[in-house]
Amino acid sequence: MYLKEFEIRWNDIDANRHLGNKTYIEYAAHTRMSFLFDMGFDQRLLAKFNIGPITFYEHIYYFKEVFYGKPVKVSLELAGMSEDGKFFEFVHNFYDHKGRNFARCEMMGAWLDLKTRKLIPLPEEMLQFMDKVERPENFKVLTKEDTRKFAKVPQDLS
Repeated sequence: MYLKEFEIRWNDIDANRHLGNKTYIEYAAHTRMSFLFDMGFDQRLLAKFNIGPITFYEHIYYFKEVFYGKPVKVSLELAGMSEDGKFFEFVHNFYDHKGRNFARCEMMGAWLDLKTRKLIPLPEEMLQFMDKVERPENFKVLTKEDTRKFAKVPQDLS
């Protein structure tokens, strides 16, 4: 399990004086990018293949409030990935300074070709990196159908 520590900053707090909703998403995204960069998915490699990660959804479950003044840790586990690496799912758990789990975030995304703006499988060189990532017991091989499991579709204004 990958862990990243954060100092709660003044601007991370909302009007209720606890960690704000936007901060959970920012901490999770920063943890993912730190994880990928630590694995070698740095800007150089992303630019070489002209790809970037995109988010389909992030679901956050809040268990307990957390306040300014103490550091927090955010974990990352690779919960699922398609065989070609196109789709991925990460789970983040948020822990207070005593190691108590105060929130959870489930996130699914994919890789985007920045020129064609289409979803693509991971290039083989990058897929080899992901094949080395530790998988939890409940790891799932994802399919396109998994990305549609909530059956949400756009509703345009008339």
